[in-house]
Amino acid sequence: MNATNTTEYTLALGSQAKVASALMARAPSAMKNVALRALARLLRENTAALQVDNAKDIERAVANGLSAPMVDRLKLTPKVLETCAEGCEQLAAMADVIGEIIGMKQQPSGIRVGQMRVPIGVFGMIFESRPNVTIEAASLSIKSGNACILRGGSEAIDSNKALAKLVQQALTEAGLPADAVQLVQTTDREAVGQLIAMPQFVDVIIPRGGKGLIERISRDAKVPVIKHLDGNCHTYVDDPCDIAMAVKVADNAKTNKYSPCNATEGLLVARGVAAQFLPLIGKIYADKGVEMRCDAEGRAILEGVAGANVTDATEQDWYEEYLAPIVSVKLVDGVDEAIAHINRYSSHHTDAILTTNHVHAQRFLREVDSASVMVNASTRFADGFEYGLGAEIGISTDKFHARGPVGIEGLTSLKYVVLGEGEVRA
Repeated sequence: MNATNTTEYTLALGSQAKVASALMARAPSAMKNVALRALARLLRENTAALQVDNAKDIERAVANGLSAPMVDRLKLTPKVLETCAEGCEQLAAMADVIGEIIGMKQQPSGIRVGQMRVPIGVFGMIFESRPNVTIEAASLSIKSGNACILRGGSEAIDSNKALAKLVQQALTEAGLPADAVQLVQTTDREAVGQLIAMPQFVDVIIPRGGKGLIERISRDAKVPVIKHLDGNCHTYVDDPCDIAMAVKVADNAKTNKYSPCNATEGLLVARGVAAQFLPLIGKIYADKGVEMRCDAEGRAILEGVAGANVTDATEQDWYEEYLAPIVSVKLVDGVDEAIAHINRYSSHHTDAILTTNHVHAQRFLREVDSASVMVNASTRFADGFEYGLGAEIGISTDKFHARGPVGIEGLTSLKYVVLGEGEVRA
């Protein structure tokens, strides 16, 4: 597709989305829920067929030398598809917030002023690797009464096309416009440049992928961007803590899956519990092939663990999002130093404290400047589905409008509504 054709094609997508967004904004909740339940059914009915298309992407990715974690992100296993279907059903069961009026108060003039929740309109979603994002974005768009234009990575093009076809089938079954969810069918990168520069059609852009992609979108977009750049998440093991629980959670936070942005990359350990805790977690990490990049104190303890792969951490390691079986390890005096370290080096995504001290837990919750802050739980829970949002469009580390997992409310806006009975201003 040449540049002229790409421009015309992208503009056509924008125009169609704008028309569809007006229809979606006034769609009854029941119709949107019918579409979501139909999509869940279609995903289950087509699991085998979807895996055939997905296999093409995986085969191409392996042939092109993509890393194992990146190939892992591409997989549409039956479990992944079932989670997508459950997310659609969870969204369908949730109350519809569109049209909800909050904070209505009567003013001295007699007028009543409140705020109504309304769809954003059209959002553009640019993402890499995970094809299940197509379903997450589509389902949230439907529930929130928006239209969306989705542009997945070239590495998942066959999977994304197959999923988008099912989405449009579900919309049609429910009597909603098929153009409410459109997938950019070309892998031409010029389409991205066009999509992020169409304020006449697109109200917000949501990039989801590597740092390079998000920096480019943030720099070049002519519409607002909801973004997160990194997932450098931390788990802090406090003094005092339940050692057995801390080992279990620190293991899950790092090794449950290496590729997601909510996997723990930095392990902070209070000096008072380090001698007891580190050999236990170190043995688990060693058995699972996790490289530990440590400060001097941490290395001194972990080098005694059989089979441990222990190296010296550099300053850059404290900033690093590995997305791999690597973890940085640092000893700290206590909660003050842990909070200071996290606020300096964290990407403000998700950070957790493992503690039995209520005061320490409350300080951590208040003072750690991240989108999700946890007490005695794995950072792997930082996810729209796990938070009960049905699905997520991404995890925002911005501080305005939407922060953390972005669900239905993150895809809406509030407008003021004023109710009067003929009042005039004096």
